[in-house]
This record gives sequence, C-alpha cells and structure tokens, in this order.
Amino acid sequence: MKREIYDTEHEDFRAMVRAFTAKEVTPHLASWEAAGQVDRSLYRAAGSAGLLGLGVEEEYGGSGVDDFRYNAVLNEELCRAGATSVAMNINGFTDLIAPYFRELATPEQKARWLPGLTEGTLVAAIAMTEPGAGSDLRGIRTRAERTADGYLLNGTKTFISNGVLADLVIVVARTTAEDGQEALSLLVVERGMPGFERGRKLDKIGLSAQDTAELSFTDVPVPAANLLGEDGHGMAYLKRNLPQERVSVTVMAAATMRRVLEETIAYTRDRIVFGRPLSSLQATRFTLAELATETEIAQTFTDRCIGELAAGRLTDTEAAMAKWWVTERQQHLVSRCLQLHGGYGYMTEYPIARDFVDTRATTLFAGATEVMKEIIGKSLLR
Repeated sequence: MKREIYDTEHEDFRAMVRAFTAKEVTPHLASWEAAGQVDRSLYRAAGSAGLLGLGVEEEYGGSGVDDFRYNAVLNEELCRAGATSVAMNINGFTDLIAPYFRELATPEQKARWLPGLTEGTLVAAIAMTEPGAGSDLRGIRTRAERTADGYLLNGTKTFISNGVLADLVIVVARTTAEDGQEALSLLVVERGMPGFERGRKLDKIGLSAQDTAELSFTDVPVPAANLLGEDGHGMAYLKRNLPQERVSVTVMAAATMRRVLEETIAYTRDRIVFGRPLSSLQATRFTLAELATETEIAQTFTDRCIGELAAGRLTDTEAAMAKWWVTERQQHLVSRCLQLHGGYGYMTEYPIARDFVDTRATTLFAGATEVMKEIIGKSLLR
C-alpha cells in the first residue's frame, strides 16, 4: 500500500539521511560492533548534518521544526541499513532526550546544553532503570536530598543507553517535597561531577554498537540550576514523553520488518534446494505470504501512529498498542525468516543472524510487552 504520511520535504530529508548513512555509518558499523560502542565522531558528523537538532529551536542549533515525521524518517533509514544499534544511539537524543530539554529546560539551561548536544560535541542519556526498578518507575530508589544550594544524589542505575559516552545524564530520582510527600524529579548530572561514576559496560546479546552501562551516584552534589522542570513533577514528565519513545521503537521495528522480509525474499529466490529455488516451494510461499501481510498491517498501524503523534493526538493507550504488537510481530517475522535461511541463518556473516539478536530487546525496552498490555487493559476498564 502507498504510504501517505510523508510530504516532499520528508522524502528530501530521507535522501539526505540515506546518503549520510552510506558515508558515515555503514563503513564503520562492523568496527563499532566489535568495540561495543560507536565513536564520538558519529555524533559530530550527525550534528554537522543537522540530524541531532530535530525539533530544537534554531537559536540553539536545531531545525526549528517540531515534526515527529522527520524523526521517523531518520529511524527508518538507519534500520533500512541494518544499523539498528546506531539508531538507538542517535535517537537516544532526538526521540528520548530532546523533548525533555525542549519542553522543560529554562532559557539558561537551553543555552548551556542544547548547542553542544545539537552539534554532537556533547552526548546525553536518560537514567530511569535501576537494578530493582525497570518498567515500574514507582520502584525507583535513587534519592536526591535537598541541600542549601541544590541536591545530594545517591543511587544506582543500570541498562543505561549511551551511558559510557554520555556527558549529560538526566537522572530520575526520588525527592521529598516541602509537605513531606515523596515524588520523582529530573536532575541533570554532568560528566566530572564528584561521586558520579560509570560501572562496567554491559555485554548484550545484540545491539553491539550501542553502549549500555551501569551508573552510580555517591553523594553527588547537583546544583539547583540542574533541576529539569519542577521538583516532584518527574512522573508526569515521564508519562508525557514515553509515548514518543514507544512510537520510535515501533517505527524501528516496522522498518526492520520490511528490510528483513525483502532480504529473505531475495534469499529464497537464489537459494537452491532439491534442484530448484527455495521460493518455488509452496510452504515457502505460504510463509512469505503470511509475513508480508503482517508487515503491511504493522506498517499501516505504525504510520497512523506517526501521523497522530505528529499532530499531538496520540494517546498513551494507542502508543502502547503499537509498541507491543509491532515489536512482537517483528520478533515473529525475524525468527521465521531465519528459519527460511536454514543453517546459513545461524551464521553471523548473514544479516539475519544479527537481526535475530538485535530485535530481541524491542519487546523489553520502553516498557515490556506485559506493561503495555496492562496500560491498555486499565484504559478499557476505567
């Protein structure tokens, strides 16, 4: 089906992103995967190309255009090139971090941080997950005690994307309001602050070029000027921005489905079994027919969510529906496509092997499938 959510400007942007990816990403992907992280030069190159300023005001180096469809194009093109881990690095700012700075930061904070972030000379991360608190944000135990001029931060975070390279980390911490009530707040911790340490870079089964780390905070003095938004309003801020993160994951999942299916169709045409192409077997054609149908449905629903998010109408429930269903379909498709590759699918020299491990995380991060279903179920029974 013809996709109708993008205008000429978006397709022009797509052509630019595709050229950027061919020059700055694809030649280095294997070495980044071996190193377990991208080189910081990727961020500077992305900044020079204008890919890190999507939605950010022009005065701070951004595009000045708040349209999620550009973010979607960026994610689609990186996944089209098989660089899902790089998409996780770059969209770590454009989709996860930028909305917090754009919506919550004061003019002084924006002037202090956004130019470096949009240029790619600064790298950012957001630290929500803890060893004992994943999808349940209410279980967060990292605490920030008030001091005369700010906060004293203590706690541990884990599974933090871009945690190794990050110069700025938005830390979700528990604070105590003047009335004695506890709530979550967002504090920006900067590289070099006393007591801020990075633990080991975590070894993952996939997304090898995307660094993931443990972070620890021991009596870290965070000035009041690094509070993002209002004290105690952190949960509301997180809930407001999580739908965009979930749609972003959905976009990457749908784009990966399309590429993997196309590659598998080509493989079945070339692979000879029992003296004829694998694609000539009815069982193969039936499998491909099922997967093509699921991919078309996934893309159609994803496109609708992209449009609704760009228009400011997407609900938490709709984002949760898209995120769980499309990512689960993605894993199903990749597994079936690997099966069609036979023993070659198990070899790392074939892209399907990398896709098999890379896609496994999509039903986990940005809220596990079970959490998405809980959000939907509660909305139905209100």
